Amino acid sequence: MRRLSLVCVFVLLVGSFAGIAPASASAATQANHCSFPVTMTDATGTEVTIEERPERVTTTNPSAAQTMWEIGGRSQVVGLTQYASYLDGAASRTNVSASFGVNVERVVGTNPDLVIAPNASAGDVAPLRQAGLTVYHLPAATTIEDIRTKTTTIGRLTGNCEGASEANAWMDANVDAVGQVTGDVEDRPTALYPLGGGYVAAGNTFVTSLIELAGAENVAARNHTQYPQLSDEVILQLDPDVLFVTENTATIAETEPYASTTAGETNTTVIVRVRDINQPAPRSVVSFAHNATAQLYPDRYDADSYVPRSAVTKTIEPTPADHTPSTDQSTTDASGPGFTAVAALVALLALACTQQLRRRRP
Repeated sequence: MRRLSLVCVFVLLVGSFAGIAPASASAATQANHCSFPVTMTDATGTEVTIEERPERVTTTNPSAAQTMWEIGGRSQVVGLTQYASYLDGAASRTNVSASFGVNVERVVGTNPDLVIAPNASAGDVAPLRQAGLTVYHLPAATTIEDIRTKTTTIGRLTGNCEGASEANAWMDANVDAVGQVTGDVEDRPTALYPLGGGYVAAGNTFVTSLIELAGAENVAARNHTQYPQLSDEVILQLDPDVLFVTENTATIAETEPYASTTAGETNTTVIVRVRDINQPAPRSVVSFAHNATAQLYPDRYDADSYVPRSAVTKTIEPTPADHTPSTDQSTTDASGPGFTAVAALVALLALACTQQLRRRRP
């Protein structure tokens, strides 16, 4: 037993230096502080008190629903929007969508103990509160750190602290893995994510954080923020090397002004799912990061860089992220070693050691 304990100490130290924490250990610590009642201040400055663990939760935006699925809270969700219909079991929940935003009557009809309203649902918060519902409004998530914080907050509000910690650990492990692929790239391609009608994603957005994570530079973020509408002349001046497109904008590179940019002339696009690039939540980050990086750096990327959820958690049955590249198109011809599964192995060993140490405690 003494010999095994020394091995565990070594593994935990290696994991510490590598930036890998035994998720279940930190999760267990957080779970001890997941009791009710709980009072938290939301993005509107309102103190929201929840007396006991909510059994019925309605989400007004798909990112919150996706997060609930990832932290083990899917059984609590009774209402969600149409854009979360891809989640396993979503069809059995009430669709609270309206032509724009959510339908207040439908939300009320779900009889929720708690309504989670992300930033995109800001206009729905006041009407829902006027209807007598307990609503927590989340701030805008523009960075990976914001997503981590949002996941922790949702976990605390719904009594899923351990699941939130594990979801974050899984996301962080994959963010680190992708960072190993692109970290030393100096000549990064410039990119643009067109939304149609001249609108693009620019600085201070979740989209830009994802593009940077994948090893590209969002050229629109140099002089613009949020989601501005740019003229054809400005788009031509930006002249991106690559366009990020989704199933909704798959042919946009063939239309002007994009067709006359470097990306359009070389037909260089990175194809990602709209829900991955538009929904700030853990699974979106993981799926986008691997898909986009594999397309941008096919000679660097190795499928083994993906860290499965099982490597960092034993508590939650996750919904697998689809990290399979959706196209073979790329913009660079770089070469170099990809990140291997060493991090996942260390995480698994650390998890086993942590469990052993728990069993030995009096």
